[in-house]
Amino acid sequence: MSSTELPSVPPTSVLPEPAAVRVAEGERLRSVRVPGATLTVRSRPPARAGLPPAFYVHGLGGSSLNWSPLMALLEGVVDSEAVDLPGFGDSPPPDDGDYSITAHARAVIRCLEASGRGPVHLFGNSLGGAVATRVAAVRPDLVRTLTLVSPALPELRVQRSAVPTGLLAVPGVALLFTRFTRGWTAEQRVRGVLNLCYGDPSRVTPEGFRHAAHDMERRQRLPYFWDAMARSARGLVSAYMLGGQQGLWRQAERVLAPTLLVYGGRDQLVGFRMAQRAARHFRGSRLVTLPDAGHVAMMEYPETVASAFRELLRDAADPSGGGDTVQPDAQGDPGPSADTGGPTATTETTRG
Repeated sequence: MSSTELPSVPPTSVLPEPAAVRVAEGERLRSVRVPGATLTVRSRPPARAGLPPAFYVHGLGGSSLNWSPLMALLEGVVDSEAVDLPGFGDSPPPDDGDYSITAHARAVIRCLEASGRGPVHLFGNSLGGAVATRVAAVRPDLVRTLTLVSPALPELRVQRSAVPTGLLAVPGVALLFTRFTRGWTAEQRVRGVLNLCYGDPSRVTPEGFRHAAHDMERRQRLPYFWDAMARSARGLVSAYMLGGQQGLWRQAERVLAPTLLVYGGRDQLVGFRMAQRAARHFRGSRLVTLPDAGHVAMMEYPETVASAFRELLRDAADPSGGGDTVQPDAQGDPGPSADTGGPTATTETTRG
């Protein structure tokens, strides 16, 4: 994307100062400098010392905040850190402007290497799922287990509801969208995002909605927000076109780590039909399907995802366990985005 195709924004000196990034109770933020990027890392101290490390990677347009509900539920299981990918959350753009899947994966690898915490339990959602797949394939030494929530892996027949997001990759579309939505409030934008990403947007509490609107308003003031969105969308589409050993499905087959796959039946961005294909490509994977969930099950139903992850750990510790279908605990407190109760979840284990 050339400079003439970027969204029109005021000079940085004219823009209002973005509000501070929200930090949930018990969380900390720190800045990590790696070759080519400066990354913001959100951490949640574990309930006790000696727990294994976990690392979380968000999706397109998201941030490390997307993982806060799940991190809170797993504080007695793992030592959690979540990254803001370059250009997202509180991380500035990458030095070279490269937002490809390979570049995002490189940033994650360098962050893990800099921390010396690996191997980690690696989590990824959507775009972050594609990034995490690549990391697990090329650096198996850094990954203990892999948990993917609605991973953005290549689809031949994309859902119509996902087309507008894919169009962000087309030069000039981001600019047109910013012009078309110039008068939208942060609240209007958040409603649009929730309708697209949640299976049931009414599950979001008033407090959760206020937090989301605050974060949306902050991001809209960043001069590089739409550039990061458009270039990352283009990087994802480009990754879909790669064949051979660089193809994401081929790399999924190379993943050695025990893998948990989570798919939502009401996902408007990643086809629910892709769940079985993913289960076939990630050998020995555990598949959890949530019929009522949308694209961000770790935000809608974090208790259910946490329960499934605990079962993954038990399976990894005892690989002799059978592949029977089970019903993980679906009751819970999904944090700031839900009321009581949970979905009916089906879990299957495939053997590779």
